[in-house]
Amino acid sequence: MERFVYQELIAWKNSKKRKPLVLNGARQVGKTWLLKEFAQREYAKTAYVMCRKNDLVKDIFSVDFNIDRILRALSALTGVDITPQDTLLILDEIQEVPEALEALKFFCEEAPDYHIAVAGSLLGLSMHVGTSYPVGKVSTINVYPMNFEEFLLAKGEGQMQQLLASKDFSTINLLHEKYVDLLRQYFYVGGMPEAVQAHIDKEGLQAVRSIQLEILRGYDRDFTKHAPANQVARIRMVWQTIPAQLFRENKKFIFGAVSRGSRAKDFEIAIQWLCDAGLVHRVQRVSKPELPLKIYAEMNAFKLYLSDIGLLGAMAEVQPAQILVNNNIFKEYKGGMTEQYVLQQMVSHEIGGIYYHSTDESRLEIDFLVQREGALLPIEVKAEGNVRSNSLSNLLQKRSDLHAERYSMLPYKEQEHLTNVPLYAV
Repeated sequence: MERFVYQELIAWKNSKKRKPLVLNGARQVGKTWLLKEFAQREYAKTAYVMCRKNDLVKDIFSVDFNIDRILRALSALTGVDITPQDTLLILDEIQEVPEALEALKFFCEEAPDYHIAVAGSLLGLSMHVGTSYPVGKVSTINVYPMNFEEFLLAKGEGQMQQLLASKDFSTINLLHEKYVDLLRQYFYVGGMPEAVQAHIDKEGLQAVRSIQLEILRGYDRDFTKHAPANQVARIRMVWQTIPAQLFRENKKFIFGAVSRGSRAKDFEIAIQWLCDAGLVHRVQRVSKPELPLKIYAEMNAFKLYLSDIGLLGAMAEVQPAQILVNNNIFKEYKGGMTEQYVLQQMVSHEIGGIYYHSTDESRLEIDFLVQREGALLPIEVKAEGNVRSNSLSNLLQKRSDLHAERYSMLPYKEQEHLTNVPLYAV
């Protein structure tokens, strides 16, 4: 599989100011595979160390932070001579040995010529209590589920992906139906690499769903293993209610829907834990669509999305036929699946500062607001071809200086203050 983040790994390797690398991301997004593939392609030697359930690794890092001693021990453990420049040292599941994470500071300061990369689930969370995270001494690269472009490449649709990248919409529009079919597949499979691989290998839709459910079970085990004990139940309650909240017409997260009579303070730690773990994305509401958006953000008004659209479908028990066959799928699930997809596409491209706008006294809502090239960009998401919208029309009438984008199932079209972009081209 080709992952766009691979180019960031190349840039890290070639950087004159290279520091130890931390690969951040939720469980099962492909961090280990990426590092092993990167090492195989770009280095003469690979020294791979699995930290989980490895007492020898714990012993190596628990003595002291003498880097020469640590390197000799890791060379003996892996059977690989770890030498500068030509060896990639990989420490996987590093959260199991917090002292190893702390040691990265000393690798940075005392052995900058050695190439070391680490990966693990839930880095930077409560399991590091009592150790020091090496702030400023590591480089960080985020890994997300595969986006739609990467899905196309994995499917062998490289020409379709390149055509999207070229933005030649006169040609893209001719292939509209094929893109829609591929997008439907992505809505079901999502971007978790193991699920994508099963789909490519034609193992069947139920095999894909089984993989998704096993990933979800793994997340649930992480709640118990890594979260503060007094927050586990609340984390589960928030997590399990997200699909139902997204599939409502008003997608603002309602605390009372988690537990009757509950308030923001009851679940704020649980929600932040899920966000920090990379399992959930929070999109805050702004009181007015003005720059800078962050100033108008409301702390207790937000929408929660999952990290992956395939996992959302699995949690909601959406059946394959409802996505792959039923032409009404985008009507039935437009509030959840389509916004989830658009948000996931933006996150995968490291778009920051994503907000939305609505008012409690009306049904008017701008689905997403971002800042692009110093200007405010309103984004409307429509799951089908019916694109009537009082909200966006009213905003553009009031603000003639704005140019908006609408993502829908219609082909690409430019208008005076609005660009219509097909969902598969987000």
